[in-house]
Amino acid sequence: MRLIPFLLCWMSGTALAAGLQPLVVSPDLVRSPKAAASPASAPGAVTAGAPAAASRPVPAQAAPDVKPPAEGRAAQTQPAPASPPAQAEQARRRPAPEAAALPAGSTSVKALRILGARSIELVADGDAELQRDDMVLTADRVTYREPIDEAVAEGNVELRQGEDSIAGPKATMVVGESTGTFESPAYELTRQRQPNLTGEEVRTVSGRGQADLLRLEGENQYRLENATWSTCQASDPDWYIKARELDLDYDREVGTARNGSIVFMDVPILWMPWAEFPLTARRQSGLLPPTFGSSNKTGADLAVPYYWNIAPNYDATITPRFMSRRGVQIGGEFRYLGETYRGESRVEWMPKDRLAGEERTLASIQHEQRITPSLYGSLDLNSVSDDRYFEDLSSRIGVASRVNLLRQGQLVYRGSSWWNAVIRAQSYQTLNPDEESRNVAPYRRLPQILVKGQRPDLPGGLSASFSTEYVKFAHPDADRNKDEGTRFVAYPQLALPLAGAAWFVTPKAGLHYTSYDIDRSPLTATQRSSITRSAPIFSVDSGLFFEREATIFGGDYLQTLEPRLYYLRVPSRDQADIPNFDTSRFDVGFAQMFSENRFSGSDRIGDANDLTAALTTRFIDSGSGVERLRAMIGQRYYFSDQKVYLYNEDELRDAGRGTEVLLGLGGRISREFSLNSYLQYNTETSRTERANFNLRYQPDYAKVLNISYRYAPELRIAENLVGLEDVDVSGQWPLGRGWYGVGRVTHSLLENRVTEAIGGLEYNGGCWVFRVAVHRFAIERDDVSQSIYVQLELNDLAGIGSNPLNLLTRSVPGYGKINDSSADRVFGMD
Repeated sequence: MRLIPFLLCWMSGTALAAGLQPLVVSPDLVRSPKAAASPASAPGAVTAGAPAAASRPVPAQAAPDVKPPAEGRAAQTQPAPASPPAQAEQARRRPAPEAAALPAGSTSVKALRILGARSIELVADGDAELQRDDMVLTADRVTYREPIDEAVAEGNVELRQGEDSIAGPKATMVVGESTGTFESPAYELTRQRQPNLTGEEVRTVSGRGQADLLRLEGENQYRLENATWSTCQASDPDWYIKARELDLDYDREVGTARNGSIVFMDVPILWMPWAEFPLTARRQSGLLPPTFGSSNKTGADLAVPYYWNIAPNYDATITPRFMSRRGVQIGGEFRYLGETYRGESRVEWMPKDRLAGEERTLASIQHEQRITPSLYGSLDLNSVSDDRYFEDLSSRIGVASRVNLLRQGQLVYRGSSWWNAVIRAQSYQTLNPDEESRNVAPYRRLPQILVKGQRPDLPGGLSASFSTEYVKFAHPDADRNKDEGTRFVAYPQLALPLAGAAWFVTPKAGLHYTSYDIDRSPLTATQRSSITRSAPIFSVDSGLFFEREATIFGGDYLQTLEPRLYYLRVPSRDQADIPNFDTSRFDVGFAQMFSENRFSGSDRIGDANDLTAALTTRFIDSGSGVERLRAMIGQRYYFSDQKVYLYNEDELRDAGRGTEVLLGLGGRISREFSLNSYLQYNTETSRTERANFNLRYQPDYAKVLNISYRYAPELRIAENLVGLEDVDVSGQWPLGRGWYGVGRVTHSLLENRVTEAIGGLEYNGGCWVFRVAVHRFAIERDDVSQSIYVQLELNDLAGIGSNPLNLLTRSVPGYGKINDSSADRVFGMD
């Protein structure tokens, strides 16, 4: 009678196990210590002794120390002697063995002792291990019930799968379904974060923490009670999320915390009754960490953005903003991306500015569309409610100084590989924040049509190109002092490029034809309204290349010597009656010395009978190919007096001798030092007309010092002579113990005042970074803006506060971000 229950259990176990993957029971003697006593010799016992060839699983029927139970009774086993405590502790501390190769879906059980019966219940005792595919469960004791695929692990339990690990005193799980519970677990879950930006590398993001209870709810699904989560490596992390309930969904890469908070240095800094956060720094819907700061224009400034991840290719951010001096503003941003289009829209609305006493708004739309494989379109519209919007509500000099807001739509057609066409409508909103100094609005192009082409493969080695333009110009001041009208331009060219291994000669000839139909303003009503202009343009560009190997200061270099001659001939044409719709004068530089026209646009064609001579030498490191040093000198010789000017006759050069001498010296002169300098000297007036000098010392990442000097006393903005002379010093340097200093000072020598100053401190806490920066800039002497940025960035989670990274990156050349966080811009990065 006593055999009946055993028989029923055996029969039911066999039935339940039908169809399951094979179970492999293997006595793993590699991990067991050598026994001092003789092993037990009872049938079915697992003995400790010299390692056997059991490092790979052996079918149960063939295992020498485990016999299948006889029909109708359970297997009788006799335990082997226990390991000494010191050896057991050493075994637990030993690195986990690599998972042995198994047939897919097979289960392997290893231990010092194995008790029980096949297809019913096995008890693996002493360094027990259960493996299936890439999942390995180890513990002091593992009970495996094959019919229901359940494993109960007790004592020093650890579950490893890939790079994930969960450890605790006890666990129960259904192996195949990845369900079950862990008591008091400590866990570490690792995933790869795919790059969001082109060129960004794949990064590993690990989340770790502890909990009272962890529930496995299927592959990649975890539910925890009274849990923590952090990306810090330390067992006592500086920051972590603490929650009553914590769900980790690694399919969606989203964590959900209920009744939680963010704890920093054991102090809760942000309470979250419910929040979703990214497990691998991916964008997720939900409230983002608030940004806060202060400036003299806005007062205390607090923004609490909400991010809506609508779809993988659509998202939106809604940002309420409170400014203590001005009031409440609502902002919104919508981004989208499709196979044939992409775009971004932004709005800001303030019902009433307490200082200005009026409603203030901003709207911006950027859209790009591929209509057909050959036809592209784009739209760029920007608008603000008043002239001082950016000065009052922005803390960034690059934004606060904007005066012309683009409003443009265009279509681009690529007819073939050698020609294309563009049709464009373009206008601007011109801001005048200073009542005493009015900004002149650019002309509107309503419309502009461009057709360009180039054929480099004509018979005889000839190369042809052409460009045509039709544009109608309009201006809001047409009734006062601004001419309007249409302009047609056609410029065909023909060149004969000749080249060898160490030389080139390129003669080129073209005809620049322009026709104007002008609606004169009251100021120029007596001048011609119909004008045509034809200017032949001829040039010859030539150069030689010499190379030699050189040894300097013990280093091997390839030195080049590159002389170049450029002759340009353009006859003078009377252009005094032609309005200036879109033309400005180029600054003299090495690129401009070899160009056909000293003016941009088509309203002025500069006359020329000039010869430019230049010489360049380079020292290239033979081992690395780095250009260590580059030196250039150039001079232009005038054979005829210049007659065509744009604003003032002092722009003109006289014949007889060269005037501009250009000098350039630069390169990475050593591992730490790099130099870039430029000098323009006028031999006729014996004056330096322009000078730039930039020296950088950068011995390592996040260690950089820059000094620069700029000098341009004849610098013009449009027809206004503004001049420039300033000194700029900036840098980033470690101060010790994780602290870094960063700053910049720009001092105008011409006006004897500081135009921009930045001072900041950064601290790298390993898995978090603290930044504070103060920014002061003055567009005008009496118009000063000051702001402060304070940010706490938690790596791979969020940035809390106002982010100074854009400011520091723009202001300090060579600035290095001191942490490698991949937190997305919507999580505190902008």
